[in-house]
Amino acid sequence: MLKLLGRSDAYNVRKVLWLLGELGLPFEQEAWGRGHRPTSEPEFLALNPLGTVPVLVDGPVVLRESHVILRYLAARERATHLLPEAPAARALVEQWMDWVAYDMTLAMKGAYLGGKLGLDPWREPWAVARGRAEYAQGMGRIEAALGGGQPYLAGEGFTLADIPAGFLVHRWFSLQGVERPEMPALARYYERLSERPAYRAHVRNGLA
Repeated sequence: MLKLLGRSDAYNVRKVLWLLGELGLPFEQEAWGRGHRPTSEPEFLALNPLGTVPVLVDGPVVLRESHVILRYLAARERATHLLPEAPAARALVEQWMDWVAYDMTLAMKGAYLGGKLGLDPWREPWAVARGRAEYAQGMGRIEAALGGGQPYLAGEGFTLADIPAGFLVHRWFSLQGVERPEMPALARYYERLSERPAYRAHVRNGLA
């Protein structure tokens, strides 16, 4: 059986939990990280020397990095509706996943880790202000992508593109003290994702 290591309230773990729910896969979970067993323990570092969550264990296969795990699970289950086999269609999905990982991570750290949680070094006023501004810009890009009427980021169907981005959208609407320009397509997208039981269970579940 699949084993997922990481606490259920961690951002990157929740993305994997969402996909596991979408796929209906049975799994065991061990809580590691803040408030639970420290990831600095030798047992954890033997699986992931970076000491980060999540970690997925599938028999002899041990993986870290949430987006890698998402791709692996979709490929493992032959879920081509989530991650197409055709190179061009797959690239349309993966470009959104990589955008979240590379372009939006610092924005979210400033806006959320600094602006909401008050964690160093992100709580510096300049980091919070910059994070919020870049976060708003990123949400504007999703608004523009959906403004033509397509329901999901890669087209008509829900794909892996919507998991990292869908989490960002949830956190955007959950942040307090942030000026949110009107983005009707983004708001409709948030409600559309919220119709999915796994999204409600693991993302829009009362946690930011």
